[in-house]
Amino acid sequence: MSAAPALAGEKDVTLYKNPECGCCESHADYLRENGFNVTVKPTHDLAAMSRAAGIPDDVQGCHLSMIDGYVVSGHVPIGTVNKLLTERPDIKGVTLPGMPMGSPGMNGTKEGPFKMLEIKKSGGVGGVYAKE
Repeated sequence: MSAAPALAGEKDVTLYKNPECGCCESHADYLRENGFNVTVKPTHDLAAMSRAAGIPDDVQGCHLSMIDGYVVSGHVPIGTVNKLLTERPDIKGVTLPGMPMGSPGMNGTKEGPFKMLEIKKSGGVGGVYAKE
């Protein structure tokens, strides 16, 4: 079984973050280490941007990424990002709420599986898209 070639734009990421946040920079580095081309854009409008992307306040992640037509909010592990880009589900994207300890870019010990929620095209969240 061979891996499919990457499509143009598939590996390009625009990551929006609060200017003062260091863990977001660590997550950008994590994405780079996994083959993505990351452009970081500091903003003071992250919460409003996340809302505009259909993510309710109570499930927003620490930063907001745009990857090949999908919204990826928070410290989402690479396995879920790759699953999203491979499966191409009919959703707007995924979110890992908050800043869970031990997630990619965060210090601390992982205390259980991370649950990435789907962001529905109509806005709001659906069920769990992936666990890692």
